[in-house]
Amino acid sequence: MITLRLDQKLEQRVRTTAKNLGLTKSELIRKSIKEYLSKLKQPNAWEIGKDLFGKHSSGLGNLSSERKELIKSKVKSKKR
Repeated sequence: MITLRLDQKLEQRVRTTAKNLGLTKSELIRKSIKEYLSKLKQPNAWEIGKDLFGKHSSGLGNLSSERKELIKSKVKSKKR
């Protein structure tokens, strides 16, 4: 349950609009909020985590394409 305070001018517009549409004020406000929320841009996974991705980067751009060779060289360097 939400209590909402509106200034007189806005409350009158809501009342008039609801009456013209054959809705209650609550129905009009519910529908208006649903429509507003549906139009808000929902961030994708990249936008949510963009500040974290690559934060601890190695600086190497070939880690996925040359992973086997990189692992072999690491293992060889540890054996020396």
